[in-house]
Amino acid sequence: MDKLAIPKLFEPLKMRSVTLSNRIGMSPMCTYGAVDGIPQPWHLVHYGARAVGGCGLILVEATAVEPEGRISLADCGLWSGKQVDGWRKVTRFIKAQGCVPGVQLAHAGRKAGAHTPYSGEGPLGNDGGWTPVAPSPLPFDENWLEPRELSADDLLAAANAWGDAARRARAAGFEVLEIHMAHGYLLNQFLSPLANQREDEFGGSLENRMRFPLMVAQQVRIEWPDDLPLLARISATDWADGGWSVDDSVVLAGKLKDLGVDLIDVSSGGIVPFGDKAESITQAQPTYQLSAANQIRREGEIATAAVGMISEPQQAEEIIAKNQADLVLLGRQLLREPNWPLKAADFLQYELDWPVPYQRAKPT
Repeated sequence: MDKLAIPKLFEPLKMRSVTLSNRIGMSPMCTYGAVDGIPQPWHLVHYGARAVGGCGLILVEATAVEPEGRISLADCGLWSGKQVDGWRKVTRFIKAQGCVPGVQLAHAGRKAGAHTPYSGEGPLGNDGGWTPVAPSPLPFDENWLEPRELSADDLLAAANAWGDAARRARAAGFEVLEIHMAHGYLLNQFLSPLANQREDEFGGSLENRMRFPLMVAQQVRIEWPDDLPLLARISATDWADGGWSVDDSVVLAGKLKDLGVDLIDVSSGGIVPFGDKAESITQAQPTYQLSAANQIRREGEIATAAVGMISEPQQAEEIIAKNQADLVLLGRQLLREPNWPLKAADFLQYELDWPVPYQRAKPT
């Protein structure tokens, strides 16, 4: 490749008033290191390293909109001003590296109040846990707690909590906001008929099951500045019979676009315990979710992000070059290689500016 040619992966991406320097983003991944929802020095170093490494966007981990929405006691949050102060240190450093800081707002629903992956499995129970909430009183699995079914008044209060957290996110210095509607958490629970068996206006038909997630998106868009981009992460499919489908996701994407969502982050699964069907699919090919991102992009006429087992620079370049998605989000690969974008630029023979302190290590 001609060194003067800009690979598609390194072309800027403009969303509203924000311009990403390239199409490489860090996918939200929980690190379970917060104290009372407040990010710690760990978070500054963790996210700062990936900003130094050349990412155009960093979406920090699932950040709870209220204490009862945490996956675990060690989750980050944005339900108080103390958390805002903690995040400011992180966003300030990210921006100083020429990277855009983003946050994923979340509520775990019936999967809340669990052990961290490093301390056990399943719900905390009497070890500091709480009764989770959900669209219907259906536990996530046989060993999980039965959740309390949310009332219509509860849903209004929850939507307001999302809006309040969006305001705090801006005060904390974030420039991109993502609504977590995936992976079996609260908003995904409302969308999927496998978790939502309500008989009121929030359950039953596809239109009804989308109602609360769309309420949240509308409230967040009201509170989030109009000149800043809003994203939504969805599970494009439940990988389960009778569950949410890619075709459903196309419909949802169109509704979200109408409410002012700018990009759909396309993931999958999580509504039911990881089973043989999902396992066989995810192990079949590295870009197993790409076809869904491509379909939603084309049929929903909205920008998408591709995510899932993307590890090689040429792989990421082809996704953007073939217009299969507008953004590539890396997860585990960035845990392995914080400087992956710098490596990708070298592989694609693109002259990317290295941080000044690292100049001596730049390939010649």
